[in-house]
Amino acid sequence: MNLFKKLQERAAAGNPIRIGMIGAGKFGTMFLAQALRIPAIHIVGVVDLIPANAKSNMKLAGWSDEAHSAVSLNDAAISGKTYVGDDWQAMITHPAVDIVIEATGNPLAAVTHCLTAFAQGKNVINVTVEADAFCGPGLAQKAAEAGVIYSMAYGDQPALASDLVDWARTCGFSVVAAGRGHKWLPHFRQSTPDTVWEHWGLTSEQAERGRLNPKMFNAFLDGSKPAIESAAIANATGLEAPENGLIFPPGGIDDIPTLMRPKSEGGVLERKGLVDVVSCLTREGEQIPYDIRKGVWVVFEADTEYLKNCFEEYKVVTDPSGKYMTLYKRWHMIGLELAVSVASVALRAEATGAAICFNADCAAVAKRDLAVGEMLDGEGGYTVSGGLRPAVSSVRQGNVPLGLAHNVPLIRAVKEGAAITWDDIKIDRTTDAYKLRTSMEEQLLK
Repeated sequence: MNLFKKLQERAAAGNPIRIGMIGAGKFGTMFLAQALRIPAIHIVGVVDLIPANAKSNMKLAGWSDEAHSAVSLNDAAISGKTYVGDDWQAMITHPAVDIVIEATGNPLAAVTHCLTAFAQGKNVINVTVEADAFCGPGLAQKAAEAGVIYSMAYGDQPALASDLVDWARTCGFSVVAAGRGHKWLPHFRQSTPDTVWEHWGLTSEQAERGRLNPKMFNAFLDGSKPAIESAAIANATGLEAPENGLIFPPGGIDDIPTLMRPKSEGGVLERKGLVDVVSCLTREGEQIPYDIRKGVWVVFEADTEYLKNCFEEYKVVTDPSGKYMTLYKRWHMIGLELAVSVASVALRAEATGAAICFNADCAAVAKRDLAVGEMLDGEGGYTVSGGLRPAVSSVRQGNVPLGLAHNVPLIRAVKEGAAITWDDIKIDRTTDAYKLRTSMEEQLLK
């Protein structure tokens, strides 16, 4: 509760937290907008495949040309300005950088960036949750071995949900379920970048104004991002994935304690201790009032009569039995909240969530019948979406994680709704991401 005070002290000492960021897309730009307002943070370098785009986004977020006019990383370290370039290796290895923020959204690149940073003794905040979903446990292990911190990004829903779980457990409550909200109808599973804005609720003009990527936003809509983020939540908290995937029950915030309890008690869960996602739409497509679409929640229980009485006495909203209660954050602010991770890692040496186990996996599932020779195009595209699975069953079945189902050709036909397996594709086995993932699978099945 004193991060802001610690930031003030750091600024007063003239010793800012020195950040190097890879990727200046939507998330990164939102963080850059806030970093301008925090004297304790110095963005030493911003690296992007197209530096001109990074500079354009920085201008959009309120940066002056002078603020990012450093001509080199050395100049940035001395002048307090920011260098913008395209050499991520130079930035990661530069001694002026304390924390690397990985915000590319490219899971294969993200794994390589993280591992390289660990080898340089750098802490990492990984915005690219797609990488965390299939390699998070391995990345956390590699960071621990290197003596550095690996953290999920506060502002994204997995870190926020993990924070709620931690709060409940710290208070002594037994956690029944946790997760996020979503706008979901079953036919969204087949959505493509061509149909996303109609379903999402934006016009193409609004999307263009915000420089929004239709493929990325479609990954939210078609169920991929909820599966990715649910896997990250499960692996960071020790909760588990439902055997048959996410249920997406419709409900408002006050319905969550009733929905997220075991079926034997009138809820939707197979058992206690699971992750899931609550939809803001009825099955008929009607908007549900006071929804959790943009937020996160945790359900915990009064497992004694005394606790149940306390719930009643303080007039909290529970399920009809009075046993189950929820705490929630209705909104998440994406990159605008990322400074919490920066401050936590730098000033407390604590991650804002990181994998502690390999409980859940996000498998690539065919959106339609796919033919031999077709190229899988990853999350949010035209060929596959993400399906949450228990990690053990997913690995035993040879499922390809969604994060690795990008730019790989099919060598066998796959029916709509079937998970893609390793035997179905031809994949580059030399990447850091593939090697780390397969080593995780070997450890899991020992």
